[in-house]
Amino acid sequence: MCQDSSLTDALAAWRAGDGAAYAQIFEQAYVQLKQIAAQRLQGAAEVVTLSPTEMMHEAVLRVMDAGLQWQNRAHFFASMSLYMRSVLVDHVRSRQSDRRGGGVLHVTLGQSEAGAESSIADLLSLDNALSQLAALDARSSEVLHLTYFAGLDRHQIADVLKVSVQIVDRELRFAKSWLNVHLALPL
Repeated sequence: MCQDSSLTDALAAWRAGDGAAYAQIFEQAYVQLKQIAAQRLQGAAEVVTLSPTEMMHEAVLRVMDAGLQWQNRAHFFASMSLYMRSVLVDHVRSRQSDRRGGGVLHVTLGQSEAGAESSIADLLSLDNALSQLAALDARSSEVLHLTYFAGLDRHQIADVLKVSVQIVDRELRFAKSWLNVHLALPL
């Protein structure tokens, strides 16, 4: 808990204008960010050539360019998780483009390669469905993301979104149902 409060203190110092606190934030959160990156990459080893460290570093670089203002510890980890998702999706899209010869028709003959293509399609389908959900119901999408990708619990999500835990529960039920229906449909 001490580390949690020192991260919260560093976030507050950075918001107050302490430029040195920015480096301290990432130093204190490094291990947890790497764990989030490893969770994101779990099960995608056959289609993703990024290591958790590379993914996290790329996300940190993107955050540095974005100039975000984190409200608290939970908001920080939720934001970083979103950036890691973006890194993963961009990597998969790039790999898919490369595998397809940059527009040249590619015919798959082997089963192992077909599996990798299928996993790429699954990741991109999930990202597409999450983007559609965000357009339909931004808060439900955010609750789903914060639960499964950022690893926040119901109370932390309620705190980040400034809503009740009951609303978080309702939004999560809706998001999961919507996602199940839309991922089950053939494209």
